[in-house]
Amino acid sequence: AARQWLEPVEIKHLLEAYDIAMVPTYAAADVEQAVTYAKEIFAQGGTVVLKIMSRDITHKSDVGGVVLNLTSPEAVRAAATDILARARKLRPEARIGGVIVQAMVVKAKARELILGLADDPTFGTVVVFGRGGTAVEIINDKALALPPLDLQLARDLIDRTRVSRLLKAYRDVPAVKHDAVAMVLVKLAQMAADIPEIREFDINPLLADETGVTAVDARVAVGPPQRKFAGSGPANFAVRAYPSQWERRLKLKEDWRIFVRPMRPEDEPTIHEFLRHVTAHDLRLRFFAPMKEFTHEFIARLTQLDYARAMAFIAFEEASGEMVGVVRLHSDSIYETGEYAILLRSDLKGRGLGWALMQLIIDYARSEGLKTISGDVLQENTVMLDMCRQLGFEVKPDPAEPEICDVRLKL
Repeated sequence: AARQWLEPVEIKHLLEAYDIAMVPTYAAADVEQAVTYAKEIFAQGGTVVLKIMSRDITHKSDVGGVVLNLTSPEAVRAAATDILARARKLRPEARIGGVIVQAMVVKAKARELILGLADDPTFGTVVVFGRGGTAVEIINDKALALPPLDLQLARDLIDRTRVSRLLKAYRDVPAVKHDAVAMVLVKLAQMAADIPEIREFDINPLLADETGVTAVDARVAVGPPQRKFAGSGPANFAVRAYPSQWERRLKLKEDWRIFVRPMRPEDEPTIHEFLRHVTAHDLRLRFFAPMKEFTHEFIARLTQLDYARAMAFIAFEEASGEMVGVVRLHSDSIYETGEYAILLRSDLKGRGLGWALMQLIIDYARSEGLKTISGDVLQENTVMLDMCRQLGFEVKPDPAEPEICDVRLKL
């Protein structure tokens, strides 16, 4: 429909899709429809809030466009008539769609927060968190983060604001429910990845207390997606999200079932355990040197990936849940060539896993638009060299280091 803003009921459906609670909300085109919706709320024992519905009036309170604590149909009729008349007088150029009818939420000890998404010209989509309410611009207590977010990153974002201190218990005010606000931030970041047509998103206020969180008001601007960043990730993310589309279930020789997924930072303990099952000889073939210990810093460099530049697929045996292999690819700075490496559990070699992982990383490199996959392989690693030849790699001795072969596959 070439609209720039979602209607209030559309926003409520969007929040429901991500399990973000919002007060009951209805869009009334005129006064009598507002009274009809209000009667539904009264029948459930609630009171009513009316708000002006206009895509052109960002701050409803500026035009007296919010009336609280309405308890009868007559009061709703009078308030709706007054709100519409006042808005048309103060903002004659604004498009008035009617009034929003909502159930009144009274939470005396709730904190008013603002959460949302914004479009930064340099960094693309950013997640916003801060103190909300009508004085949000004056207080100016906000922080920004780049999506995607997990719970820890969401907590870090919250902690960078002054209002974070109010989320804890003080005097007779209980603490806000643990991670309730952080989870909404995670969901907003996921929403931005799922729906690149969202250009702006404000929830203000989000009421937060010991029982959880409730969105009272929100606005969503939409438009055609704009690709700011190259690659296959979300077009508007400076940091590429976890690529769940590359998760695979493989069936190898003798009905050996394997689950493969991209590596995540929390895989560090799994990597340590996996390396205990790799012989010193196989470790030397992989790292070109004897490896006696693996430090936290070393493993962190392997597990903390920028998915826009690197990928590692980690393989698990479905029956035991144990890690059995890993293959990785790291691109050069101009994103033309990727260097691969592969390592399998020494006691489970010869069952087709290496072949399957190599095919998967080749498919990934093609999908990313890389032109070549390369690698260094020791001359004595005859099994790897044979597999490379079968996969179509060109194998040449390295003129500078005779004990190493350069293997290269044009994609």
